[in-house]
Amino acid sequence: MIRQLTGVTAALCLLAPAALAEDAAMTSHTATGTFTVQLTPQGEPGPGAHTRYVITKAFHGDFEGTAAGEMLGLFDAQAGSGAYVLIERLEGRLEGREGAFSLVHRGVMDAGAQSLSITIVPGSGTGDLSGIAGEFLLDIVEGVHNYTLEYTLPSGEGQ
Repeated sequence: MIRQLTGVTAALCLLAPAALAEDAAMTSHTATGTFTVQLTPQGEPGPGAHTRYVITKAFHGDFEGTAAGEMLGLFDAQAGSGAYVLIERLEGRLEGREGAFSLVHRGVMDAGAQSLSITIVPGSGTGDLSGIAGEFLLDIVEGVHNYTLEYTLPSGEGQ
C-alpha cells in the first residue's frame, strides 16, 4: 500500500508543473448583467419536507442566453432559516463566445444570516466556453437579479 501511495504522490509531483503552466495560460474576465427567474414547484411538500422546483432563467448583459435546472430547498419561515441547492445549465453567448456551462449553488440562511456560493462546475464548459472556471455572484436590488461572473478561460479560447 505504501508503495502505491508513493507512486501516486510521485506522479502528482511530476504533473504539478504541467498544471501550473496550464493555470498560467488562463485569462481572467468579468461579465455582468441581469436575469429573470421562473420557478415551477414540483408537487406539494409536507411539513418539514424539502421543496423541489424546476427553474428557468433568461440572461441579459455580457451573457445572453438561458438556463434550466432543478432546485431543492428547505425553509422555516418562523426561524428565518433554511437551505437550497441548485444545479443549472446555461447556454448562450458570453462576451462573444458561444457555448454552455453548468453552475452549482449552495445557499444557507441561519436566523436571517445568509451564505451563498455559486460556482462553475469543473469540466462543464462546451464550445467556445470549454475550460471555463469561476464564480457567479448574485445581488438582488429592488427585485432585480443582477449577476457578476468572475471567470477564466484558456488563453486564445474563442478569441
